[in-house]
Amino acid sequence: MTRTEIINRALAAVADSRLKRERDSERRKQIFGRIDLTAPLPKLSRGVQLSLNLDGGRKQSHLKRAKSH
Repeated sequence: MTRTEIINRALAAVADSRLKRERDSERRKQIFGRIDLTAPLPKLSRGVQLSLNLDGGRKQSHLKRAKSH
């Protein structure tokens, strides 16, 4: 294989790699573009404390025992 053939093969490999990268970039824009179009979430001025439900979503009424008289 001559030096020219090696250079031509290397240039072809670089061009193929670039084409694949551009196709992948375009595919990512199509897939993730919808995410970029959504409105950003509002910034909170201070922290917000969320309640932590430790009973697994069960109603509180059946957890309390009735007093026996």
